[in-house]
Amino acid sequence: MSSAIEIPRQSAQVSVSPSASPLAERSIHSRIKQTSSAGMAVRQPKVLHPLENEDLRLLLLENISQEAVRAFQAQGFTVDHSAKAMSEDELVEKIGQYHAIGIRSKTKITERVIKAATKLLVIGCFCIGTNQVDLNTASKAGIPVFNSPFSNSRSVAELVISEVVGLSRQYFERGYEMRQGIWNKQSKGCWEVRGKTLGIVGYGHIGSQLSVLAEAFGMRVLFYDIINIMPLGQARQVESLTDLLQESDFVTLHVPELPETTNMISQAELAHMKKGAYLINNARGKVVDIPALIEALKSKHLAGAAIDVYPAEPGANGAPFDDSLNVWSTELRQLPNVILTPHIGGSTEEAQRMIGEEVSLALSRYLNYGGSVGAVNFPEVDLRAITADQGHNVRICHVHNNIPGVLRQVNEVLSPYNVEKQYSDSKGDIAYLMADIADVSPQDVNKLRELISRTSANILTRLLV
Repeated sequence: MSSAIEIPRQSAQVSVSPSASPLAERSIHSRIKQTSSAGMAVRQPKVLHPLENEDLRLLLLENISQEAVRAFQAQGFTVDHSAKAMSEDELVEKIGQYHAIGIRSKTKITERVIKAATKLLVIGCFCIGTNQVDLNTASKAGIPVFNSPFSNSRSVAELVISEVVGLSRQYFERGYEMRQGIWNKQSKGCWEVRGKTLGIVGYGHIGSQLSVLAEAFGMRVLFYDIINIMPLGQARQVESLTDLLQESDFVTLHVPELPETTNMISQAELAHMKKGAYLINNARGKVVDIPALIEALKSKHLAGAAIDVYPAEPGANGAPFDDSLNVWSTELRQLPNVILTPHIGGSTEEAQRMIGEEVSLALSRYLNYGGSVGAVNFPEVDLRAITADQGHNVRICHVHNNIPGVLRQVNEVLSPYNVEKQYSDSKGDIAYLMADIADVSPQDVNKLRELISRTSANILTRLLV
C-alpha cells in the first residue's frame, strides 16, 4: 500500500494524495502483460492511496468536460464543478480549501488568488492559452500550470474556413434579414473564395492546419511568423507582416497574447490591407485594436470582419455583451458584414473531450506521481514509476529556489539511503528535483520529510510513499 505526504511552502502541515485509478501509464503496463509471453514478467507500477490525512480536493469551473470530472472522481478525488467562471473575490474566498483547480479562459488566477491558495498544488487550463494565470507568481509558489496547446487546433481551423466563406458570401447578413422577414437576394460584393489569397499570421498548429484546408478550397496561402517554418503544401512564408497584409484578401490571426502582440493590428496595419479585404481574429481579444477596426469598416476600406475574442468578455452565458463591458460594443454590433461569435473557436465536443483528457491526465500525473512534463511555467521532470514490488520506496518531489548548494543539502539528507533514481531541472528561478529512495522504513518517512523541508531553498516538498 502506498500513500502520499505533502509539505506545502515551508509549512509543517501534512496532506496526502488520493487513490489513483489506472491512468494511461498503468493501462499500458496492463496491455503489455496481456500480450506478453507466459514466461515474461512485467513489473506493475505502484498505485498511490491516501494515508490518514484529507483527500485532495479539485475545483473545476467553466463547464469543463464531464469526462474529465468523471476521470478525477474515479481516482477518488473530491471534485466540485461549475458551469460558470468565478470572480477574483469568489476565488479568494473559496480557493483555500482546494489542492487543484481547472479553468478555461474566463477565470483569472491572479497573484491575490494564488496567495490565498494555501493548499494549491497545480493549475489546469482546459484550453490553449495560459494568459489568464499569473504564471510568474504560480511558479514562485511551486505551482505548475498545464494546458492543452493543440487539442482544439482543428476546431479553430474549421471555424476560420467557415468565416472566410461566410464573409465572402455575406450570408450571415442575408440570414439575419430573412429572420426579420426581409427578402434581399443579391450578388454584389459576394465572391467565391477560390483563387483568393489567405494570409495567416502565426503558422503554428492552427495556422498550418488552416493552410491545408484553404488550399483544398483553391486558395493561395501566405503566412507570416517570427521564425522560419517549413510550409505545408504550396503555402509561402513572407518576410514581414506588411507584405502579408498588402497581398492578402483575407487575413486571419493565430498568435498568443503577449506584450508584443497587443494591438498588433491597429490603424497603420489596417491601412496596409487591401481595399475590400477581410480581417478574422480567433486568437486573443487584445491582438486587434477594435476602435481602429470599426473605423476601417465604416470607411469601407475593409469589406467585413469576423471576431470571436474580445478584450473583455462576459463571465457566463446569458450575460450582456454591451458598452459596460467594452465601450465600442454597440457600434461594433451595428456594422454590416461583421460576424461576431462568443469565443467558440474551440467549442466543439471533439475538442473539449480531447482537452479534458489531456489536461486531466497531466494534473493526475503530477498529483499522483510528481511528473511535470508539459508544464508551461515549471521545470519538466519525470521518473519511471515505482513498481508494486518496491514496497518500501519513497518518491521525493522537491520544489525549491534555483540557488547554489541545494542538491548538496538534499543529498546529505539522502546519504544514508540508496537513491535509485534522481533527476532535477530548473526554469528561471525555480528548480524541481525528483528522487526515488529505496528501503525507507515508516519511521524514517517523517524524518526525511522534515529534514528536506528545512533546507534553505525549500518552496514545496511532497513525499509519495
